[in-house]
Amino acid sequence: MLNLVFTEAALELVPREILLHPAVKRNAKRRKKPAEETLLDRSLHHYAMDRLPNAEKRGRPDILHFCLLLAMGSPLNRLGELRVSANTVTGFTVDVDPETRPPRDCIRFNSLMEQLLINGAVPPKGKPLMKLKRKKLDEHIREMGSSRVIALSSHGEPSSFEKVAEVLSKEEAPAVFIGAYPSGAMSSDVIDLADDVFSVYPEMLEAWTVTSRIIYEYEKRVIGKD
Repeated sequence: MLNLVFTEAALELVPREILLHPAVKRNAKRRKKPAEETLLDRSLHHYAMDRLPNAEKRGRPDILHFCLLLAMGSPLNRLGELRVSANTVTGFTVDVDPETRPPRDCIRFNSLMEQLLINGAVPPKGKPLMKLKRKKLDEHIREMGSSRVIALSSHGEPSSFEKVAEVLSKEEAPAVFIGAYPSGAMSSDVIDLADDVFSVYPEMLEAWTVTSRIIYEYEKRVIGKD
């Protein structure tokens, strides 16, 4: 069972500091929603975000969207051998049910994420497909009980997708960290939770590319082995 954790995911509602910025108010008015109930989105709030701390890692819900589409639709997940979660840049943890099939349309996905961040679950009633908790990453990792944690970072020890997947396949319940943010180094708080940190390519890759490749290489080594 592979535990895939998207770390520092750029997913959050518009923060209080920029609620009165014209770009934020304009988008909220167009959508007929309170500004504080809309997703922070770099494509809509670029100028407003200039005043936010850690802005380079925020406002990109599309990254998590693409990663979830690839992970949840993978053969590994369909065979029950994948568990997916995300820890946001603001310190929330999202648990994703294996039966979740994210909407392909980005507008629908963003609306779903707004519902998640406001209500704590989607759907808000009945069996939740996604649950939100105020939980730090270290607590989340302890609860998972992972046998080994590997972080994939461009600043890690040089390796490859194949070599990392080989290491993972020998563990009973490994976890992999993939940063779901637009730019910048993986934070030291995240790195410190990993047993190993590997760089799987000489250049930086998009999070969704890393997601698809590591799942594929892991699948090749575990599916059908029994």
